[in-house]
Amino acid sequence: MITVDDTRVIGEARVLAGLDQGRLDLQRHLLTHGSLPVLTRDQYTKLCEAVGLRGRGGAAFPVALKLQDLPARGVEAVVVNGSESEPVSRKDRLLLTQSPHLVLDGAVGLAHALGAPHVLIAVHDARAAVSIREALMERDDRLAIEVQETPGRFVAGEARAVLSALEGGNAVPPGRRVLPTRKGYHRRPTFLSNVETFAQLAVLARLGSRGFSSTGLISEPGTQLLTIDGAVQRPGVIETPTGIPLDTVLQYAGAQAGPVLLGGYHGRWLPQTEGVTLQRPEVSAGIILALGSDTCPLGEITRVTQWLSSQSAGQCGPCVFGLAALVDDFARLTAGDPRGWHDAHRHLGLVPGRGACAHPDGTARFLTSALEVFDDDVQHHLTGRGCGRPVLGVLGGTR
Repeated sequence: MITVDDTRVIGEARVLAGLDQGRLDLQRHLLTHGSLPVLTRDQYTKLCEAVGLRGRGGAAFPVALKLQDLPARGVEAVVVNGSESEPVSRKDRLLLTQSPHLVLDGAVGLAHALGAPHVLIAVHDARAAVSIREALMERDDRLAIEVQETPGRFVAGEARAVLSALEGGNAVPPGRRVLPTRKGYHRRPTFLSNVETFAQLAVLARLGSRGFSSTGLISEPGTQLLTIDGAVQRPGVIETPTGIPLDTVLQYAGAQAGPVLLGGYHGRWLPQTEGVTLQRPEVSAGIILALGSDTCPLGEITRVTQWLSSQSAGQCGPCVFGLAALVDDFARLTAGDPRGWHDAHRHLGLVPGRGACAHPDGTARFLTSALEVFDDDVQHHLTGRGCGRPVLGVLGGTR
C-alpha cells in the first residue's frame, strides 16, 4: 500500500504537488494545479519538442517524435499504460491512487487534441483501478474512457502486451515489433505511454515550456519521479529535478554505502555512484535499489534471476531456455562451481537480440553488469567458501 508518507520532494513539487494533504479529489486537484488549458495537437507537439520530454517508462522515447509519427487523422485511442509490472516500482501506482486527475488531464487533453474517440487505462493494481473509476465519476470529459484491469506479470506491462490485453487477448508481447503509432489498439494508430508521462504532460500544458524548464537539465528540463528502495532508511517515491546527482538522492533516502542497481531488474549495476546524474534513458523506469553491504550479492542476483525466469511469456527460446539456463548457471556459480561461471558467460553471449520481446535482453543486461561489478564476490564464491553473508532479500519485489 502506498501512502503520502512514502512520498518526498527535492526542490519544487510539481507532479506530487498537494499530496502532503492526502489524495487529491477533483476540487483539491483544481485548487492545486488549476484548470487544464485546451491545446491543439500542434501545440502539444511543440511543447514536448521544446522541453525534450521523454516517456517515463523504460524506453524513454521522445514524446514529440511519437506525436509526429501519428497520422493527421484516424487516431483510434490514447492508452495509459498503468501496468507497472516492475515489482519494485511504485511511482505510477502512487499517481493513480493519490493524484488520478493529473493523469486523466494528460490523457484526456491529448485525446481531444488528437481527435481520438477513446481513452483506455490499463492497470493491474486493484486500488489504482478503484481510484481512477472514482475520479471519473467526478468528471465530465465527454469522451469514452475505459478502465481495464490487466495481469500483473512482468512482461504484461510491455506496450504490445498491454494492447493485446485491452483487445481481449493474452497479455504477452507478440513477436512482431510494430509501433503502436502505426498499428496499435485494434491495429489502428494509437498514442500509448505510461502513467507519469501523462501527468508530466498535464504539468507541461499548464506551465508552458518556459515555466516547465525553470528546473532540471537544459537538455531535458522538469522533474522526475524516482522509486528508491533496498538498503535505505526511507524508501518510497521522490520527485526531483532531472539531472540530480545520484548521491544526493541516496543521502536523502538514508541509503547504506555499497553498489546500486539503477533502472530496476532490467537495469545495470553501478560499483560507484560519485559523479552519476539521474536522467533518461540511463535512469530507465526511475528505479534506484541500494544493495548495502550486509547481504550476499550473488545470492540476491540469483534470487531475482529465478523470478525473472518465472515471468517468461513462454513464446521464444531465449526466454524459455536461455533464462532457465542462466538461473542454473548463477546458482552453481554461487555454490562455488567454476563451470557455472563459464556457462553464465557463454549463455549471456547467446541471449541478447534473439527474443520476441525485450525481457531476455533486459535480464542479460542485469546479469552481465552484475558479473562485472561483483567480480571480487565471484572469486570468493569460486573458492568454495562463499562471501559469508546471508541472502536478506534486499532487492525485494520477488514475492
